[in-house]
Amino acid sequence: MLEGPSFLISRDVPSSCEQENKWIYNTFRLVELSNNKRRLEVEEEKQAAERKSQKFSNDLEEEEKQMNTIFIFPSQDQNQAANFIDDSSWLIHPNLGRDNSINCLLRCSRSNYGSIALVNRSFRSLIRSGELYKMRRKMGVIEHWVYFSCFPLEWDAFDPTCARWMHLPKMITDDCFMASDKESLGVGTELLVLGREIKSQAIYRYSILTNSWSSATEMNTPRYLFGSASLGEIAIIAGGCDMNTKTVSTAELYDSDTGLWSTLPDMNKARRMCSAVFMDGKFYVLGGIGVDSSKRLTCGEEFDLRTKKWREIPNMFPTLRDDREAIRMAPPLIAVVNNELYAADHVMQELRKYVKSDNSWITLGRLPVRASSMNGWGLAFRACGDQLVVIGGTIGCGRGVLEINAWVPNEGAPQWNLLGRRERESGGCFVYNCAVMGC
Repeated sequence: MLEGPSFLISRDVPSSCEQENKWIYNTFRLVELSNNKRRLEVEEEKQAAERKSQKFSNDLEEEEKQMNTIFIFPSQDQNQAANFIDDSSWLIHPNLGRDNSINCLLRCSRSNYGSIALVNRSFRSLIRSGELYKMRRKMGVIEHWVYFSCFPLEWDAFDPTCARWMHLPKMITDDCFMASDKESLGVGTELLVLGREIKSQAIYRYSILTNSWSSATEMNTPRYLFGSASLGEIAIIAGGCDMNTKTVSTAELYDSDTGLWSTLPDMNKARRMCSAVFMDGKFYVLGGIGVDSSKRLTCGEEFDLRTKKWREIPNMFPTLRDDREAIRMAPPLIAVVNNELYAADHVMQELRKYVKSDNSWITLGRLPVRASSMNGWGLAFRACGDQLVVIGGTIGCGRGVLEINAWVPNEGAPQWNLLGRRERESGGCFVYNCAVMGC
């Protein structure tokens, strides 16, 4: 996932370097100006320069080895150094201790983990085991990255803190999965992409621990066009259509630690093309289309993880459009920041906020300028840590511009901050799927 390697140790070139370079330059300059000299003399001077240059290179190589010995290994003995790099009891320096080393590494940005792993075998093992990310979560050290797909089977990642773009390995699937409707969510250290193959559902899992894709366990009730949300290492999906296109009310919980699905109680109403969020420790499902395909549901449903019960909330997400357009509209664009629910109205280009006390919505202000969509499709609206993120761009002929804008909610109107911008082919500005992973 890294764009290029970084190095932890800076090495100063020896002070003799400049003198040696001048000596070599002067030697060859002298040869160039001495064309009338005998060939034998010229050859002798060249050979002398080569010997001097080779000696200089050897000296640099030896000094670099000594610097490596000082900064990486506690002893100049190479055998002992090899034992240290294989010893998992320390990570940064043997005298620092494993616990202190981990406390330091926990606070490093995970953008740098790949580079640090190149230096220390023990640290690389700690990352791939997932242990480090579990400790970060316990300490409350969480970084949120945005993952999105603008081309079939291709995914990009964006680190809002460092404004860094990364390209994930391409997914290897069949043509049916590539062309199918897909859903995505980030849970734990995984990005799940759910779609259809010829006769069944297929789930692919990208792991930040290995930077690779693999097949994941199927749901107990395969479905698509469902609502989903994640909370730490778990995710819940609800509603959708089964493989026979029947609208369902079933729900399931995914545990990223075990990679397994467990069945939850059914919702009160079957719905598809809905959206879901976690708020105040509970799971909410909003919007969507019911069994009657001509009508959009305005009620919401709340699931209490403690009691394992659903509660219907009338008129939680009232429709502002003609129901005849419901089938064309994208699922509700909703997100939760600091336990407050927000919605992006793609038609009016407005940002709205849910008022819990009286079950109503208020308008806060405008969405970013480059937030165009096709009935809500192609635009991503997500919570990323303590900020709302909108990903979208111009859609048309030729090349377009994809922008990532963010706003940290406060009492005032939204003031969007441009986090990143990239020129892309026109198709590269349509966001097919988007998920946020916090770890």
